[in-house]
Formats: sequence, C-alpha cells, structure tokens
Amino acid sequence: MNTNEEWTEVITPKRSLFDFNLKELWRYRDLIMLFVRRDFVSVYKQTILGPLWLFIQPLFTTIIFFVVFNQIAKISTEGVDPILFYLSGITLWNYFSDCFSKTSNTFVANAGIFGKVYFPRLATPISIVLSNLIKLGIQMMLFGVVLIYQLITKDIEVNVNLHILILPYLILLMAVMGLGLGIIFSALTTKYRDLSFLLTFGIQLLMYATPIIYPLSFTEGKLHTIISMNPLTPLMESFRYAFFSIGTFDWSGLVYTSLFSFGVLFLGIVIFNQVEKSFMDTV
Repeated sequence: MNTNEEWTEVITPKRSLFDFNLKELWRYRDLIMLFVRRDFVSVYKQTILGPLWLFIQPLFTTIIFFVVFNQIAKISTEGVDPILFYLSGITLWNYFSDCFSKTSNTFVANAGIFGKVYFPRLATPISIVLSNLIKLGIQMMLFGVVLIYQLITKDIEVNVNLHILILPYLILLMAVMGLGLGIIFSALTTKYRDLSFLLTFGIQLLMYATPIIYPLSFTEGKLHTIISMNPLTPLMESFRYAFFSIGTFDWSGLVYTSLFSFGVLFLGIVIFNQVEKSFMDTV
C-alpha cells in the first residue's frame, strides 16, 4: 500500500458559523455554469414560442399597465413616455422577483439531487441568479429597441446622462438582494411550507410598494416616507434618472440599499449553511 497517496477530495462538516468556504464555490464553477444552462434551457424547452416569452411577457405587462394606470387611473409618469416608463420598471423588477422567488425554493426543489451527491449547495441559488442575468440582458435589449423606436417615431426627448455608468452596480445590488432574501426564505421553508404561499403574495404587494407603476414624486406624506424606506426604491429611481433625467438620484439612498443588500446576503448565507446540515430530515 502506497502511504504517499493523497486524497483529491476531502469532505468535512462545517463547524464554524461563518465557514462560507467561497474557494470551494470557485472550484465548482463548471457545475454552476451547467446549472445556469439547465435553468435557462429547461424553462422554454417544451414551449411553442420558446425564448420569445422573454419579449412577450414584459411587453404585455407594459401594455396592461399603460391602459390601467395611465389611461384609466391617469397616474403621471413625470413627462416620460408611459411605455418607456413602465417597461423600464418592469425590466428591473422581473430580474429581482425571479431571483427572489426562484432561490426561495432551493432546498425543496433540489432535495432529490442534494440527497444523492455532494457539491456546495450555494451553487444552486447562485446559478439561478446568473441564469436570470441572461434574461435581464435580453429584456434590456428589448428596452433599448423600444427606446430607439420611440425616439424615431415619436420624436420624444430622452436625457441619458453619465449616471448610466452605475447601471452594472444597480443590477449587482438587485442580484445580491434577491439572492440574500431568497436563500433566507429557502432555509425557512424547509420547516414552514406556509411561507411559500406567503412569499408569492408578499412579492406582489412589494411590487406596488416599489415605484414601478408610479414615480416616487407621486407619493407624499407618510406614504412617501414608507416607500422611500423600501431598499428597491433608490434602484428604480436611479435607473430612470440615468435614462430620462427624471425622479431622484440619491447617493445616500444607494448607500442604504447597499448596506441592506450585502447585510441580507451575509445573514442569508449564515442561515443557509446552518440549515444545510440537517435539511434532509425536514424536507
């Protein structure tokens, strides 16, 4: 027997509360990319229209918002073309809500594979965030096409400014926040399945508490204060300010959102790692 043999893989239990082992995630990056491909392809594999739904869903939602909130409710869009106003909000919101809702089902949806083979469990929710990033890129292209079309056909004014340079950071904050909140709920739903129903309802309510169908300036008093405390509000307002120079761009709001997002992610990873040890007993 060769005593000089070295193991290529050593699996040890997590002993520390803050044992994140991020190097292991990097070693499994090929698996993460396989999950990304799986998540993206499987959704549209057996549909008739396939990836066209990436364009149809935001366009239909935009049209409904235009009819209900602009034509019927007469809610102001601060001089921005209503179609562009709603589409900009929907594009960002879809990314956050998909990251949040899909990562919140990590343990339950992947119990079969988690019980058979070892790999860092965080690879699964991270792959969901990355696959949704592909969808966001496609829908951002749709937003760009509609923006150019409106500029040509309606001769509208669009005041794109240098704040557009922070767009990647805005998307990063949405990804971090969605991932953090999602893995917290994924850990909790292993024991309390009712939370999955509450989450669906809660995400719908959160959308109306975020300036997507209305600008922040539309609110006032206590309602304005409450909506301003929503960490998603600075992201939506900054995005529109970058493209249309309307609304507010508040650095302090972005700092608040950054602290909230990374704080939630840190807390989520801690809870996720603790539940990971024993979730097979409860799922």
